[in-house]
Amino acid sequence: MSTSTRERQISTTVLIVGTGGSGLRAAIEVAERGVDALAIGKRPRNDAHTSLAAGGINAALGTMDVEDSWQQHAADTITESYLLANPHTVEVVTRGAERGIRDLERWGMNFAREHDGRISQRFFGAHTFRRTAFAGDYTGLEIQRTLVRRAEQLDVPILDYVYITRILVRDNVVFGAYGFDQRDGTRYLIHADAVILAAGGHTRIWRRTSSRRDENTGDSFRLAVEAGARLRDAELVQFHPSGIIEPENAAGTLISEAARGEGGILRNAHGERFMSEYDPKRMELSTRDRVALAAYTEITDGRGTENGGVWLDVSHLPRETIMSRLPRVYQTMLELQMLDITTDPIEIAPTAHYSMGGVWVRPEDHSTDVDGLYAIGEASSGLHGANRLGGNSLIELLVYGRLVGQNAIEHSVGLNAQHRSASAISEARREIDDLLVADGRENVRALQRAIRNTMTERAGVVRSEEGLRSGLAELDLIDDRMNNVGIHPDIAGFQDLAHAFDLKASALAARATLESALERRESRGCHNRSDFPELDAALQVNLVWSPTGVTREEVPQASAEITALMRDVSSEGKLVE
Repeated sequence: MSTSTRERQISTTVLIVGTGGSGLRAAIEVAERGVDALAIGKRPRNDAHTSLAAGGINAALGTMDVEDSWQQHAADTITESYLLANPHTVEVVTRGAERGIRDLERWGMNFAREHDGRISQRFFGAHTFRRTAFAGDYTGLEIQRTLVRRAEQLDVPILDYVYITRILVRDNVVFGAYGFDQRDGTRYLIHADAVILAAGGHTRIWRRTSSRRDENTGDSFRLAVEAGARLRDAELVQFHPSGIIEPENAAGTLISEAARGEGGILRNAHGERFMSEYDPKRMELSTRDRVALAAYTEITDGRGTENGGVWLDVSHLPRETIMSRLPRVYQTMLELQMLDITTDPIEIAPTAHYSMGGVWVRPEDHSTDVDGLYAIGEASSGLHGANRLGGNSLIELLVYGRLVGQNAIEHSVGLNAQHRSASAISEARREIDDLLVADGRENVRALQRAIRNTMTERAGVVRSEEGLRSGLAELDLIDDRMNNVGIHPDIAGFQDLAHAFDLKASALAARATLESALERRESRGCHNRSDFPELDAALQVNLVWSPTGVTREEVPQASAEITALMRDVSSEGKLVE
């Protein structure tokens, strides 16, 4: 198949890379203000990763518990972040959460409601009050559909199947991006005053993950770092307690936290309800990091199933509850295993689920080190710290999607001119050209698998210095092999080229994660070090990574108003051995 050299040139005011919830919300904000926006995604817009989010979206609406408040929501978020969340970021999100929900209502989203019309809200793990709104267990899908519908009403141009390979920068100011169409190889040169990165996190670099193939491969991390930005807290990755084990091609597929929220029970292979040993007060409603570590400990201590899992049982719940509150879980297990969850338990194990770290951004506007470059959603950092509350990610998309859209416009208005760089454009073209003629013996997919194996074995739920150093040594070997890849577009399209860029992104994200995890010599939230099992007060800092190394960044103090509502972070249930 001949390599395509066709190139389209497009100009827009704001370019959004990623068409999930955060990207579409930013695009909507820009369009509603009468400014040009262009959204680009490597997946179809209706199939973005946001559509997989199941359980719910948080806001202190007080529809179920009138005493709830944004301040309590903020306190819960900071407490469960193990004091690593940026308080300014947390305040922005929790203050703006209700408006985010009202925007979705205004655009026609169908929330579950009480008999009197109030939005229904349920408990999620570690929340003080019921503040998680939902649409069955299809909340993310309903949000994505709502945002796509609104974007189409506003005639926002959206390009599906386009892979962005480079952010274009001159003198530390962005002026656009470069990429290609995965179907026919057509190149895209996009000139833009501002670029918003909304291309997700890096959880696909683990072997068992809730992300699907070719998503969350670290694209945002690579694009940002190569443009001149930094990463923060790359080591802080949330392992969700409940990913399925079989079939192998679906290993890691998520069973929503809603299953535990509705009363699901966790048992080991001996039939014991083991959460009583790890968090007897909250049991299955404990935080994700504790439940994941509990399951991991049960499995590694020999109390797991033959397949290396534990059991999640909802069969004691009324069938009506399961069918109305957990329809996606019910349907997924029927399709994948012919398992009826109304009668049988689900075999699960921890799965890499969410990048709580990401691109370094300022809390007020999510701007990066590069002028005109922003990051939102799972691509960004600051809200979640060392443990993300279930339901916080979806509201973050809406709050910062709106604010970053506004700030991108302000950046454009403040420009006297858009200065471009012919050399930057030439380098972006050459990067693709060089890969398209690469005819080495190394297979891109095999190298991706090697990275996933390394990260699973060396940087999973529990880590150690020996394992992390071994992982870095293995990554060095993989990097060497990457110099000898072969790229072969065929009649089906240019997916092989896309996989090569995914590989580049995964290798960078893996290195950032391993080096940051090595520096965090403590156990805090999702990050468990077998050689440093205790929390270290001196490491109540964010770790900022760049290709030159890891530095420490102090976490600002929370306000007295929020601090007064915070509970102590207990170490109960955190013992690794």
